[in-house]
Amino acid sequence: MSLLEAQNWGFPVPIAYGPGRLAEITTFCATAGIQSPLVVTDRGSAGLPFIADLLSHLSALGLSATLYSEISPNPRDDEIAAGRAQFRKNAHDGVIAIGGGSGMDGGKAIALTARNDINLWAFEYEQTPPQIAADQAFPPLICIPTTAGTGAETESTAMITDTGRGMKWCIWHPDLKPSLALLDPEITRALPPHLTAWTGVDAMVHAIEAYCVPGFHPLCDAMALEGLRLTSRHIAHAFTKPNDLEARGAMLTGSCLSGIAFLQGLGLVHAISHMIGAEYNTQHGLTNAILLPAVLRYNAPAISDRIAPMAQAMGLTDTSFDAFYAHVCGLLDQLGIPKTLSDIDVPADCAPAIAAKALQDSAAATNPRTLTQTDIEAVIERALTVGR
Repeated sequence: MSLLEAQNWGFPVPIAYGPGRLAEITTFCATAGIQSPLVVTDRGSAGLPFIADLLSHLSALGLSATLYSEISPNPRDDEIAAGRAQFRKNAHDGVIAIGGGSGMDGGKAIALTARNDINLWAFEYEQTPPQIAADQAFPPLICIPTTAGTGAETESTAMITDTGRGMKWCIWHPDLKPSLALLDPEITRALPPHLTAWTGVDAMVHAIEAYCVPGFHPLCDAMALEGLRLTSRHIAHAFTKPNDLEARGAMLTGSCLSGIAFLQGLGLVHAISHMIGAEYNTQHGLTNAILLPAVLRYNAPAISDRIAPMAQAMGLTDTSFDAFYAHVCGLLDQLGIPKTLSDIDVPADCAPAIAAKALQDSAAATNPRTLTQTDIEAVIERALTVGR
């Protein structure tokens, strides 16, 4: 595959890949039946060039678009309600979710609620999906990732903070599928080195945790390994040479594959990270990166048969757990990832409360090793004090 050529893929949703393809957005909107999109992004992305470029492309051919950018790094339920109000006020007929995980999660959550009055939390992942009336069908949704990390562009799942309970929950509906995922590596060249590292490790964690989910799912397993191969072998190059389009393309493709793979589930890294992010507003990818070594050590007895394929995907000849673990930690060092949660100001006494919440997260249910609250507290304590 040439990472510099346009490619169109049809699984699991239509995917348009290639440098410069943001310029085709009006064609993609026409295909999806969108004439008046609400563009949703996060506050940090609102002033970046790709937002201005996107709005310019839309207005050039007469599409009536407005921008909603009041999305936090950890999107909140009240922000989703305000975005839904803007969608309705301006009579929009589609959503373009652009940004990192927060911008896309915000856009997807707004699309879930834009045409109905169903409570946001009725869409919580563990509940029976609500019935959607024919005249309240979900609006078309286009997802455009601007980081190579979240992998959130091919599914309706979104992590949203419940401000009343101080917890993050996964929301979704099986009938909401993106009409298109647009992967343009040119957009990601503007990503600063630290965000390249944090979001890139997020994609690696998606691949590792998805591959370690118990059970037989060869489709997701294959995507997880290829996602791990692409991200682990190109992240350092994208970090040090941000304008290298091949490295950026490999990271964006690997992130997308890893995001598809984790449809079978994730694990303890995400269960803890979701709750730390909800409570302390930490950056998700960075939190995942710091937690990864402690979780790998905890899960080691349950993933012995998974280590060799992951080590081989990362290019290692020694496929033992110790070699795999050392390589992961060395890569985190190379990318300047802090060693402990304390280094990012997570309080030293947080373990009991965060562990109790993490045990309720859907990602905890698919962790390869059985969990108790005491187990999770011990992992958090290690991540707070020792790290890697």
